[in-house]
Amino acid sequence: MAETSTPRRRFDVIVAGGGVSGAAAAIVAAREGAETLVFEQYGFLGGSLTAMGVGPMMSFHNRAGRQLVRGIAQELVDRLAAKGASPGHIPDLTTYCSTVTPFDAEQLKIELEAMLLESGGKILYHAMLAGVESEGGTISGVRVCTRRSIETLEAAVFIDATGDGDLAARAGVPFTLGRGADGATQPMTMNLKIGNVDTDKIRRYVEAHPEDFVFAHDVDEGLRRLRVAPRLSIAGYLDAWKKGLADGTVDIPRDLVLFFETDTPGVVIVNTSRIQGVDPTDPWAVSEAETLGRRQCEQIFRLLSRSCPGFEHAVNLGTPVQIGVRESRHIHGRYTLTGEDLLAEKSFPDPVCAGGYPIDIHSPDQAETNSTHLRPDGVYQVPLRSLLVERPENLILAGRCISATHEASAAIRVTPVVMAIGQAGGTVAALAARRGCPPGAVPYADLKNALLDSNAFLPN
Repeated sequence: MAETSTPRRRFDVIVAGGGVSGAAAAIVAAREGAETLVFEQYGFLGGSLTAMGVGPMMSFHNRAGRQLVRGIAQELVDRLAAKGASPGHIPDLTTYCSTVTPFDAEQLKIELEAMLLESGGKILYHAMLAGVESEGGTISGVRVCTRRSIETLEAAVFIDATGDGDLAARAGVPFTLGRGADGATQPMTMNLKIGNVDTDKIRRYVEAHPEDFVFAHDVDEGLRRLRVAPRLSIAGYLDAWKKGLADGTVDIPRDLVLFFETDTPGVVIVNTSRIQGVDPTDPWAVSEAETLGRRQCEQIFRLLSRSCPGFEHAVNLGTPVQIGVRESRHIHGRYTLTGEDLLAEKSFPDPVCAGGYPIDIHSPDQAETNSTHLRPDGVYQVPLRSLLVERPENLILAGRCISATHEASAAIRVTPVVMAIGQAGGTVAALAARRGCPPGAVPYADLKNALLDSNAFLPN
């Protein structure tokens, strides 16, 4: 029997991808009065924070403690904290950042949905991008594959929040994969959730053996934070990891164990596996990476439970829905943000958000992680032009696929910053749809006022 055709549905703004950047974009677009739809391949919002098991959010602040991300992202944290699902911004014990923000992943799904539905936005779950229809230099519609059929959705403005830049790539926008020299991308990570961890024992062990752990900037400050922070953030167990590599317990190209305590005491997320040399846009390669990631997590759990104080009675709570992806396509926009721009704290005439997270490059082919930090009170800017492309003129980029180099993307890819990027993208999309003009024709002053009205942080 032939499938029944479905009518073409039209919206003002369509967001491809319901990760935190796409969700933020959809929420603010709907609040600005645009009829907004977000379609998502899974049955929930949150992307890396829910489907990929990433946690905590890091970081809303620069290293000096100045908060640079507010707006929708802070509203989400406030709502979670009000429901006992996040302790809010707390000290980062590793001293890599000033703060981290643990959360309950299930409640985060619920709050993102509530924020979007309260704004009047619509959600289409279990829908994957299947094609793009273009006409006269604009996108006229997207085809999405649902369990019933392939549906065509039309809009005035489209936002690519797929993470991998799938919509832009299908629309023919040029891109760079990974780092420019060779196309290599930062490694993927299969996160691992572990319960029944004796965090008091870990605190005592860190206090007694600080040499077995890594503090990015200041050991004494890390130990001070250890005594006051309500949740753990730990990088180390260097001796156990080194021995595990030597005796074959683990064969992972990583130099330490990294884990963070969630909103639930005694439950941690281990961010230690590392799968290199995989093109995140190749479904066959990613399928192999998923399998390898689970095998690595089995090795990690075995090492922790046998060799690391505090994990003796730990329980393996499993891996997430999808392997974590740090980097894939960098779409070519009207301005390509560079690492030099961030480190120089370059001022732009059209900033839409700010950040202070360092350039954090997990090596595509070595065991180390290379970090370049800003000065403690450093603030970098993301310009609107990095969210816009020349053609199609009604396409906006949001999240980690914006126009940025390998180095710049390594800083702006973190969830607080991509939520701020999403808020900017959703705002300009709604303004463009309401005025019947391309996003690039929206006066920056109008966008700036709208962002400030929604409590976004913009650098002077």
